[in-house]
Amino acid sequence: MDKRKQIIDVATNLFSKKGYENTPLSAVCEVAKVSKGLIFHHFKSKNDLLREIFHNTTKLMVDINQCSNVNQSPNERLHAIIESVFKQLETDKMLFQLNLNLMLQPSTRDTLKDLINERSNLILNATKKLFNEIDSNNADVLSYIFIAELDGIALNYLCIFDDYPLAKIKKQILSKYA
Repeated sequence: MDKRKQIIDVATNLFSKKGYENTPLSAVCEVAKVSKGLIFHHFKSKNDLLREIFHNTTKLMVDINQCSNVNQSPNERLHAIIESVFKQLETDKMLFQLNLNLMLQPSTRDTLKDLINERSNLILNATKKLFNEIDSNNADVLSYIFIAELDGIALNYLCIFDDYPLAKIKKQILSKYA
């Protein structure tokens, strides 16, 4: 594995477990078995490393939105997106927890403000494009509702309920958007 990716992976894991504020770069160095100099060779600062992690998470979320096949109907594409979101929530739970924490913590939110806005606009525009094919008169509001539903599900699953019925919620949301 290349050292840059190793640093990102270790930092992502540590930031997820301990929090960004509570993870010194020395801890990243120790776990990744690299020097601070090597970290600074790849990243200007701890904030720069954080921005790279957030950027990678954004790429993952954009990929989820683009998981559907263009030959599918709009409802089939929406169904595929829902399936993909739920699968990613389960398989990358720690990454999504970190993402949520970064967006809600005032200090990291300030550091990531431009990237948060960019991601939000990407997701909103892709969602509006899809809902425009389903119901052009209500595409804007349906997009905001859909995103809010998925965000609420993620928040409850990742941070609030230990026994959150994710499979049942998935089944219900798929039924709602069938």
